[in-house]
Amino acid sequence: MKFNTKTIHGGQENTDPAYGAVMPPIYQTSTYKQSTPGGHKGFEYSRSGNPTRSALQNALASIENGNFGLAFSSGLAAIDAVMKLFKPSDEIISTNDLYGGSYRLFTKIFENLGIKFHFVGMRDAGRIEDSINENTKLIWIETPTNPMMNIIDIEAVSKIAKKHNLLLAVDNTFATAYLQQPLELGADIVMHSATKYLGGHSDVVMGSLVVKDQELAEKLHFIQNASGAICGPMDSFLVLRGIKTLHIRMQRHCENGAAVAEFLKNHPKVDKVYWPGFEDHPNHEVAKKQMKGFGGMISFTTAEGTLESAVQVVEKLQIFTLAESLGGVESLAGHPASMTHASIPKEERAKTGIVDSLIRLSVGIEDEEDLINDLKQALG
Repeated sequence: MKFNTKTIHGGQENTDPAYGAVMPPIYQTSTYKQSTPGGHKGFEYSRSGNPTRSALQNALASIENGNFGLAFSSGLAAIDAVMKLFKPSDEIISTNDLYGGSYRLFTKIFENLGIKFHFVGMRDAGRIEDSINENTKLIWIETPTNPMMNIIDIEAVSKIAKKHNLLLAVDNTFATAYLQQPLELGADIVMHSATKYLGGHSDVVMGSLVVKDQELAEKLHFIQNASGAICGPMDSFLVLRGIKTLHIRMQRHCENGAAVAEFLKNHPKVDKVYWPGFEDHPNHEVAKKQMKGFGGMISFTTAEGTLESAVQVVEKLQIFTLAESLGGVESLAGHPASMTHASIPKEERAKTGIVDSLIRLSVGIEDEEDLINDLKQALG
């Protein structure tokens, strides 16, 4: 199957053997009848497995060209499971420009448990090798990064990881499998905050992992079952439904994103615009190579360069909603320094460009003209 067909049919054969329902039913049950001790139909307790969640996990694996999918209660729960593959004294190299919640989990939870993190700018993949030693076990990357839209060459990092026998995990939340497929570029683990584009309607919180390797999948499934951070059947149903329209939504996100980025770039009250589709964006050529579009995520700074000017813009927006999160059908605006990335110390934020005048947009699928008019009136 090609991608658009996979979003609707991938991994969904025989999802309802009971009645042939076209959509997998919501199995709202915690436990399952057994004919004899250990005699069941593949499910015994819904923390360990649920038919609706299994249908979703099969769909996740399908769209990422993986073999095994796992769905969690949140994106951070999915990352938490990956971190539990490691032990004290292990070291992990992470991009230095990443979601604030990931940074908080790494530094406030797992550093206290003895895992050491190196935060490295990965625009030049070759810099990663400077931080690799005998204790290094994993390279963790986002691309495009949150919120600076930096592009990291997944294939180049994969070669480095394989050279040193390391795992490579890619947070694919911003791009989704519609725009790039990290497993095909050499990654071992692809992670999503499925809350975002996969769900697509701002009505569910969920995370996911997809892998190709069976041994790695078994380790992650053990952690998922043992730690218990699973998603419920209703949430599974919602994300499975969202995936079925992922391709058409992402096409419109990309179209609107391009229009908004061009508008902002030419506005006198805007200083810098961060969007991978610009030819002068760092690693634009890498983005062209590994992505089939540039997405609907954009960050920009105000010409005044002050916190007050950024707050004034986001407070004036009417169609763009000032809110956390991203990837829904509706357009959202956020202020990373005080919202999504507030958990990162200010001096660390400044190193990666997350200044007080930075605004992040999640461009939705509304009419392009309405979105541009809204930005026009807010910027003044």
